[in-house]
Amino acid sequence: MIIENMKEFLDEKVEKFNQPMFIETDPIQIPKQFSNTKDIEIAGLLTASISWGNRSAIIKSASKLMQMMDFQPFDFTLNATKNDLMSVKKFVHRTFNGEDCIYFLRSLKNIYQNHGGLQQVFEKGFRQNQTVKSSLEYFYTVFFEIEGERTRKHISCVAKGAAGKRLNMYLRWLVRNDSRVDFGLWHGIPASALMLPLDVHTGNVTRKLGILQRKTNDWKAVEEATTALRKLDPNDPVKYDFALFGLGIFENF
Repeated sequence: MIIENMKEFLDEKVEKFNQPMFIETDPIQIPKQFSNTKDIEIAGLLTASISWGNRSAIIKSASKLMQMMDFQPFDFTLNATKNDLMSVKKFVHRTFNGEDCIYFLRSLKNIYQNHGGLQQVFEKGFRQNQTVKSSLEYFYTVFFEIEGERTRKHISCVAKGAAGKRLNMYLRWLVRNDSRVDFGLWHGIPASALMLPLDVHTGNVTRKLGILQRKTNDWKAVEEATTALRKLDPNDPVKYDFALFGLGIFENF
């Protein structure tokens, strides 16, 4: 498919799927429940971090977690007592358990108390090399300042070649401003720098379209696919995440 036809085809799919109705079946509906920026940031990161597997199960688990946090994720993160944390210890989503959840909350508390918050951490990392990769690497370093070896498997280490699907999706949520689905709350990272949230579905579709040649879904594949998408829209390449995901999930492309 030549690039002109590819752009027209994918732009049509973006218009189809980048709509408010997308929220109804997507985990982004969890942070969409909140209006306070810090609540959105924390609910978003927790939800994105457990976003693998069946989407209805993800939404159910994330909703349960928000209930455990009294639907006040920022206040709970900063002020939860030991007894409050014991209630969260019952949380389980696949291999992400209560111990991991408590670690996340402790790390997030450290980030907000000592690093200025999630936005400041991701944006400081971005400024180091003007890339999302440097943003994710810095976030990883800060997130694991406190001890918690078990939980490392739940945060992608892009420095070691991981695709970072969930973190890239989280950045899409917070950075892109489309007035339809994504929040557009953070302005220190441009949408043009975002990287494709590459998973099995988007990987399969990008390969069928000839956008991606690399067979492994790793960081090099993310760079290859995103570079190709920037040729279609240099200012907002990851808007095509909606097209690729929709083609894979809803249209069985």
